[in-house]
Amino acid sequence: MLNQTSVTEFLLLGVTDIRVLQPVLFVVFLEIYIVNVAGNGVILMVVISDSRLHSPMYFFLGNLSCLDICYSTVTLPKMLENFLSTHKTISFLGCISQLHFFHFLGSTETMLLAVMGFDRFVAICKPLRYTLIMNHQVCIQMAVTIWITGFFHALLHSVMTSRLNFCGSNHIHHFFCDIKPLLELACGNTDLNEWLLHSVTGTIAMGSFSLTLLSYFYIIIYLFFKTHSCSMLHKALSTCASHFMVVVLFYAPVIFTYIPPATGSSMDQERIIAIMYSVVTPVLNPLIYTLRNKEVEGALRRAIRRRL
Repeated sequence: MLNQTSVTEFLLLGVTDIRVLQPVLFVVFLEIYIVNVAGNGVILMVVISDSRLHSPMYFFLGNLSCLDICYSTVTLPKMLENFLSTHKTISFLGCISQLHFFHFLGSTETMLLAVMGFDRFVAICKPLRYTLIMNHQVCIQMAVTIWITGFFHALLHSVMTSRLNFCGSNHIHHFFCDIKPLLELACGNTDLNEWLLHSVTGTIAMGSFSLTLLSYFYIIIYLFFKTHSCSMLHKALSTCASHFMVVVLFYAPVIFTYIPPATGSSMDQERIIAIMYSVVTPVLNPLIYTLRNKEVEGALRRAIRRRL
């Protein structure tokens, strides 16, 4: 990456500039981070160790838990450090690296949620062919494809952002390095960067969201026309409920942030929305899946009994 800029570091202004709130926020976000890592770590451990959960649905759930741990780790440790520090700087390379991994993991998660929706569609609408369509090799290929696609999508943004000129202010009105705040600081023409943000990132986000909705549309149509038992209908829909809640929690703020024009919303608004999808959603995912999924609950009980 070629750095064509006189700026060697950026100043992250963080969530708030009210100093008295910063120790309180440090404790709050530290607790959220610990719960996130512990909750997703437990799900990942249970999915790996319990042979009853060695199915496509839980393979992708394990991927989601791994993503959520990494996703929060990209932004939260630096945010926590800045709450207690007067020196809130991040190096140019550190900023570009944070931007890269944030978009790498975020775009991978959007595609993973679409794949999980497709998995539910096949399981419910084509149950006799489920093991044939969603075999182990196909699941591995899907997972590898979305991780690689997410990496190169983020690499595109990180390379293009690193080549911009930053010759003025180095104050980032955010708690992490993201594309839109950096574009506001760039001195040169950013039309190509904005086009890439709205077309490439927008396509990945909206494309994945549309595929997820399409999967659920077909599931609902299939259930209402093919299933005549209320208990079977309830059971089928309950297997999708957890995933659908996660989809709504993740996509709503992401679409609000990356689909509008780069200068169309206030930075305060965007910081709150970013906290929703980068901090709050990852910590809620384990809670949603354990409360609404009897198989995960059963696996957790078995794991606890083995430890005792």
